[in-house]
Amino acid sequence: MPLEAYGVLSGTLHRHFRDQPDAQGRWFHVNLEVDAPAGRYRCAVDVDSKQSATGVQWKVFTLAASVLEPASPLPPGFHELAMTSGSGAIDYLRHPAFADRTGCLFVRRPPAWLEHLLARLDPPRPWISGSTLEATEALEEILLPGRPIMIFGEPFDAGLGMHNIHQNQGDPYGSQWWDDNGVWQDGATLTRRPDGQYDVFLNKFSTQADHTDGAGHPA
Repeated sequence: MPLEAYGVLSGTLHRHFRDQPDAQGRWFHVNLEVDAPAGRYRCAVDVDSKQSATGVQWKVFTLAASVLEPASPLPPGFHELAMTSGSGAIDYLRHPAFADRTGCLFVRRPPAWLEHLLARLDPPRPWISGSTLEATEALEEILLPGRPIMIFGEPFDAGLGMHNIHQNQGDPYGSQWWDDNGVWQDGATLTRRPDGQYDVFLNKFSTQADHTDGAGHPA
């Protein structure tokens, strides 16, 4: 079954801080404090590799606010979103603004000038693989206090906060996250720039599939 709840928190970034290392087996997060009308939310962005042999993956890019509608115009606060296309929900593999570009189909390879033009119009966004520290540093580059921010994920059961701020589909059969797989319920961190565009941080784990079925399970 998918996540029990899903939505977007819109607010203002107050500050961020890293989890302190410990020996308790807890996963590492970058914690964001976000101010909204109901109070100050804690948003835990999971950038731990979970399995050190497989690693964490991420992307950072910029999007126009218009492609994020109807989520981008929402007022400050938490808003529950239907896990469907068109609700404002995010799906890394299905949302046209987030999915890897499919490119154009040519019988023969197009000329170099056309390849260059297509790459400029619709640049590829490959996943970057690396350590928890590298992922943390990539996220922190867009975390400027005072910036408007949108956090997609699952709200805490109690208190003000968000978690599951990462890809929430494609976990392999037999893993403890299999039951949480679902479509149109991926987490993301977006901060709004002075020009109105959004800097976007997406994160996943290399054990998660890049192609999933209608239930969010590996295809």
